[in-house]
Parts: sequence; C-alpha cells; structure tokens
Amino acid sequence: MDQSVAIQEGLAEGATCRIAVQAVLAAGGGAGSRLLGLVERRGQHAIHVYTHRRMAIAAEDVWLEKVIPIREGFAVEEVVLDDELPVIGSDVTIQISSEDEQLMVRLPFGSHTRTFLQEVSRCSRPEVLGSEGVKQNGKKVAVSQNRSHDSTDKSAPRQNKLKPEVTTEMVRSSSVMASNKASILSEPKFGLRDTIVKSQLVQMEDSYTYVQSFRFFVGTYNVNGQSPRESLQPWLRCDAEPPDIYCVGFQELDLSKEAFFFNDTPKEEEWFKAVTDSLHPDAKYAKVKLVRLVGIMLLLYVKADLALNISEVEVETVGTGIMGRMGNKGGVAIRFKFHNTSVCIVNSHLAAHMEDYERRNQDFKDICSRMQFCQSDPNLPPLTIGKHDVILWLGDLNYRLEELDVAKVKQLVDEKAFLELCQYDQLKRQMNANAVFEGFTEGEISFQPTYKYDAGCDDWDTSEKCRIPAWCDRILWKGQNIAQLSYRSHMALKISDHKPVSSVFDIGVKVVNEELYRKAFEEIVRSLDKLENANIPSVTLSQREFHFVDVKYMQLQVEKFTVRNGQVPCQFEFISKPDEKTYCKEWLIANPSKGFLLSDAEITIELEVFVNKSTATHLNSGEEKLEDILVLHLNRGKDYFLSVTGNYLPSCFGSPIHTLCYMKEPIQDMSEESIRKLTLMPLEMSGDALHTEKPMDIPKELWMMVDHLYRNASQQEDLFQQPGLRSEFEQIRDCLDKGMHDTLFGSNHSVAEALLLFLESLPEPVICYRLYSSCLENASNYLLSSQIISSLPACHKNVFEYLMAFLRELLKNSGKNHLDVNILASIFGGLLLRPPPGHPAPDITEKRKAQQFIYQFLLREDNLP
Repeated sequence: MDQSVAIQEGLAEGATCRIAVQAVLAAGGGAGSRLLGLVERRGQHAIHVYTHRRMAIAAEDVWLEKVIPIREGFAVEEVVLDDELPVIGSDVTIQISSEDEQLMVRLPFGSHTRTFLQEVSRCSRPEVLGSEGVKQNGKKVAVSQNRSHDSTDKSAPRQNKLKPEVTTEMVRSSSVMASNKASILSEPKFGLRDTIVKSQLVQMEDSYTYVQSFRFFVGTYNVNGQSPRESLQPWLRCDAEPPDIYCVGFQELDLSKEAFFFNDTPKEEEWFKAVTDSLHPDAKYAKVKLVRLVGIMLLLYVKADLALNISEVEVETVGTGIMGRMGNKGGVAIRFKFHNTSVCIVNSHLAAHMEDYERRNQDFKDICSRMQFCQSDPNLPPLTIGKHDVILWLGDLNYRLEELDVAKVKQLVDEKAFLELCQYDQLKRQMNANAVFEGFTEGEISFQPTYKYDAGCDDWDTSEKCRIPAWCDRILWKGQNIAQLSYRSHMALKISDHKPVSSVFDIGVKVVNEELYRKAFEEIVRSLDKLENANIPSVTLSQREFHFVDVKYMQLQVEKFTVRNGQVPCQFEFISKPDEKTYCKEWLIANPSKGFLLSDAEITIELEVFVNKSTATHLNSGEEKLEDILVLHLNRGKDYFLSVTGNYLPSCFGSPIHTLCYMKEPIQDMSEESIRKLTLMPLEMSGDALHTEKPMDIPKELWMMVDHLYRNASQQEDLFQQPGLRSEFEQIRDCLDKGMHDTLFGSNHSVAEALLLFLESLPEPVICYRLYSSCLENASNYLLSSQIISSLPACHKNVFEYLMAFLRELLKNSGKNHLDVNILASIFGGLLLRPPPGHPAPDITEKRKAQQFIYQFLLREDNLP
C-alpha cells in the first residue's frame, strides 16, 4: 500500500512526499504506530511524522505530529535496545535526531525500508547515515561501509562462527558487530572474484563443517477467521524441552472482504501476540520474521542465544487464487541460513473442495515455480524453494478422503484405523503417483482427521453439508539429516473448525569450524591467483538456434540448452542489444539470465516463451513476431549469439472488443491479413458506415462464456473467487479460437476464470481509458455515471450492459451462490475500469472508487439512456 498518497493530499502546494514508511514507536517513545514521510519543498527536506488510522489511504486518515528537518545536526542511527536480540533480517530500530527533536522507531525489514533510508541519505550530507556510529547495547561502534567488517572494537560481542560472506581481501574475523542490520544503511559491493570464491567454498563445504543437531517446532492452524480467545499453550508448549526454532503458520486468519481485497487485517497483531505469549517458558526467543498474504501467515522465532547464527533472511508470497493472483489461496515463505545450512519454511493454503485435488496439485507447482528469493549478491540468480538444504512445508493443504462415505470414515476413526484410512487420502495417493510433493516425506499419521468440527467442541460437522472428516492440515519435509520426533494434532483447541497440528524435528545443521574454513579460503585464493590472467574465459553451447512451434496464449513453452565452461572460471549474463532496454523481448525469458561457472562446470539454461495480455495484441496484428536474438556475454570474454523464432496462433484473448465484433468466424479460421486489418482498425472507425458488414453487438466469444455461466453456474458457490484448472482454461481458449464446439468444456470455475482473463486481456478495457478519471470522480453519482457509459462506443456499451445484466442475475441467486454485490463490484471494477498506460498503479482509494462505480450498476436495472 502506497501511503505516501495520504500524506501528499495534505501537503502545501509545491511540497512532495517522496516516500513513506510505516513505523512503530520504540521503547521510551510512547506507544503506537506512526507514518514517516520524506517530504521535499523548494529544495529543503524533512521527515514528517504522522499519527494515523489503521488504513491510511486519504488525507483525513493522517494527522501531522511533528516535523524533523534534514539539516546540520541531523542523524540517523541504528539502535539495539538492551532487551532486544539482534537478528539478521529482523525489523530495524533507528533513532532519528536533529538539534531539536529525537525519535526512536522500529521499521519493518525489507526493500521498502532500505529504499526509505537510502532516500533519506541522499537528501542529507553524504556522511550523515552512519557517520555518528550505531549504538549497540548502549555503546557505539563504527558502521562499516563495506562488507568486510574489519572492525576490532572490543565492545562488540563475539560471534561463534565464521560466515561465508567473504571478500578476497580477508577472511571475516570472529570479532564482528553483533548485528549486521547496520548494512541496511550502506550498499553492499560484490565482484566476480568474490562470487567465484563463494562458489568454491560451497563445493568444499564438507572439509570445514561438521553436523550439529537442532530442534525445530513446526505448527499449522487454520483458525477460520477467529480471534485468539483461548491460550495456544497446549499446542505450542506441549513438550518438556524447548525447541531451538519455532515455525508457526496460520490459514484463514481473516475471512473479511477487507482482508481479501486489500490485504489488511487487525488479526495479524492479535495472533502474533498470542503466539509470542505461548512460546516455551524455559527459553528466551527472538522473532526473526513475520510474513502474511491475506489470511496466510508465517512466524519464525529462534532461541536468543542462537540468534546470531541466523542470516540471509528473505520472505516471499505467491497468490494462487482466481486469475493466479488473489491471495485467499497460495503460499508464504521465509528462507534463511542457519549456521551454514539453508532452510526454507513454506506455509500454504491450497484449493478447497473434495473433487479439486488436481487444482491443489497445480497450486503446489505454482508456488514452487513462482516463489523466488532475491540473493544479496546481484550476480547470482534468484533462489527457488528447491534450492535449499532443508524444506519444511506446512499448511491447510486441503486434500480429502475419497471413496468413503461419512459413516465409514467416522467408524474407522473410532477404531483408530488410521493406517487403513490413509489408503483413501488424496495427498498420499497423489504423492505415490508422483503428481505432487515429489521428494518430500510425511511422517506416519496417528491422530484423527483435523477437519471438520463444530466450533467450540470436538463434534464432527453437524451442518447441512456434513463434511467428510479429512486430514487437511499437514506437515512435510525434504532434505538430509532430518528426524521427525513427533507428529500430532491438538484437540484441546476448539475455536476453529480445524484442529492445529504440530511436528517436532531434530535437524542436522552444518556448523563451520573457523580454522578449517580459513585454510579452505586461503587455498581457494591461492589457486585463483594462479588462474587469473592465464586465459580469457570461453564456453561451449549445446545449441544456438531455437524454434517454438504453435505458441498459444498463456501456454508456456520451454526449450533447454547447456553451457559448458572451459578452464577459466567465468561470469555470464544475457545483455541487451544496442538501443534496447532489456536483453530479450517481453514474451521471452532466459532462466537463469546470469550466473557464474567454475572450471569445467556446466549449467542448463531454460528459454521460456509465454504470451500474455501485454504482448498478445501486437502478435495478433502481426506488428510483432516471435523473433529475437539473445546475446550471452562472458565477463572478460566474448559474446555468443542465440537465435529464437516461433509462430504464434492468434487468439481472441488480447483482441480488441470492436475487432471481435467484426469477426463472424473463429479467429484461427481467418487469414493473417484479415486479422491484421481488423486488429489495427481504430476504435473510432469501428462504427463507420463504410464497413459493408454490420458488426455483432458483442463478441461471440464473450457471449459463449457468459451464456455457459448463466445456464450452468447461477447457483455455483464461490463463483469468480475460486480458480479453475489451467488445463481446462487451455481447452476453453482453444474452443473459442477454433470454434470446435458449441459447448465449452471445463468446470464452472474454469469458465468463470477464463471470462475474467478475457476481460483482463482486452487492450482497451470495456470502459475506455479516456474515461477512467471521469468514472472515479463520479463514482457515487449514478446519473452522471450512466451518462459516461452512454458515451462509450456502441460495442463497449453493449458489452458493459450485457455483463451488468448477467451479474445482476447472479445476485438474484445469492442465497445459493453466496455472492454479494461488494465481491462482484471489486472483482469486475478492477477489470472493466482500468487506469490508462503510464498512470500509476491504483492505490486503495482508486480501487474503492472503481468498486463503487460498478456497485451502482449492480443495484440498478434502469435502462441506460
């Protein structure tokens, strides 16, 4: 959420809020949340401090508390409080001070905070940030401006390991600053030589590490939108021995529409506090990270005395809900390095409903492919989930028990015949078929199904639906040196229709022996010195020409080739050609696009072709072809050229409304020239009398999808909220593009998602770009809004009226389909009313106005003038 908008609205003329960041007052500074805005006016800069409502989206939501000018005497210092444990990757506490003011606040760790601090740095003297030193436990130590940390300050606590983030100039000594968070105030620097050293150190890891066991507690709980009204101790502190690390995940934290559409909820803080208060009393813990996507939240804690061994913390989220984006389903993850072992914790909430196991499989694969973590070294490609030593996967995976009725399942549960019952478990069956969670392990299930119960007790579901009990809530793992000590549910917690699940693991972690590490490092540097300048790097490519056949809209095609290195370690990167901003066309990507190779090493690179809404229109019209030349550049070496070609099958997806209205035949039955002429025809000419053929009122493809939903899905639950299957979307797309059948194949959810993707792909939205601002300005005036719609080109006006009539019909069945006007107005508001190209991404205020604009028409059936 861009909260600088709320600040900007209240500023005087000529003043600009460059960036804003959320903050919490730290110890000694009172209580509560604040909004900090970096404001510029007439060349002068200041930090404006605001109190604010929970969702600050407009000027009336914020109140100016104080202004701290950025001038002589201004300083920003990182502070480590006496009761605070420094954890790399955790939130950062800073003190902002000037001659007259002092403010101590906690800022969330991440790229936005980094950008805020860097902007403050640019607006002040070059030496301001860090020039005063960083206070740690009441003592000042120098802030290093590079990554080598050659400080010998005796006041800094010792660190019990030698970390592998080194430069070639030196090996980091064990006497380093207690917190590396101060590096957020400076820019890290990396080079090819550093990268090669790190890579060779990884290869030699066994020579300088030993394995030590640590205890991990992993817990998952679908809380069904409830607040924590009962203690979590029966779940989180049920063992005598305190764990070293807690990984605690929640699903359905908040089921409100505000959380769904705007990702905002007060329950995050409620559950965070409930967890913190329920951790094992025999150890002190530091919070490492919290990450949330709508109702999916993951918390990571570490024992205080182990906090310094946590590094390289990153978080990511992936929404797999409708259109592959909505965050009501999906996953969140925290990755980190513990000693010398990389760990990735994933919390996911997969698609619901008994019959949708294929959708759950797809959700898992989407999370794995789309979850990518940036590395601190920009020369290295992003990390995927699978690139970690240890993966712990928890969550409401939603797999059910099939082929058994309710009575039989309950009978087997009463008999504690869990082994027999597991034979009917969808997850076990899909794993056995290698369809999902390949390489993962799950422990033996010796507890009764964790879903579905009546809230407040241990009775099975007595609602009208009478759900079949199932083990929806699961914990799996992947990696070496992992021993599961327990796997259980916790019946004592009763506020939800799920029961929480936990598992305790002993995990062998690689710990560095400092002396052996130093020897390995020195050996690598000596051998590297001999190699350098001996030769220029060169590689061998297995293939240089690639042709992609029959590329279709939103259907990925992949070709692979290998790069084999010679004797000289090298860094490679695909580089842009002269006068081009990126290394490849928008429909193409190389994965990885950069990296490094040691002597005689080999890497497989994937070329991915994927046509989406941003490229389909130009490919349909023939303005763009599937043709590109990639330049693979070696640092200190030569360039290699790769030819990429292909043919694209034109699609109604990405075609303008007025173009489709003139296409009486399926688009793939038309000649290239006809498609080109109709696609390039200006919208203003679409109603021109010179056209011999009268256009259709609305595109036939749109009619087919809406008619299918009207006839088959008027009473479908969760319509436009639950995603369909990708394979079914591809069948629907082919049917529309080829006209193969009169009936669309696929579930109602797949057809509904195809309709939304069709509307999203329109190069000119249903409500034309030029009317965007007028619509927002008149979002609460139905008469003026109606006049705006009446001014649309005929084909756009027809489509709008047709869609509104269809949605009003759906709302007449809200008792069965559970749709309400706010849900439909939010979903369709963002598709029918889109900001023009070059306009900033809509903030919450604009999204709500777009919702309000559509809302009016869903409540009124008046014929437009």
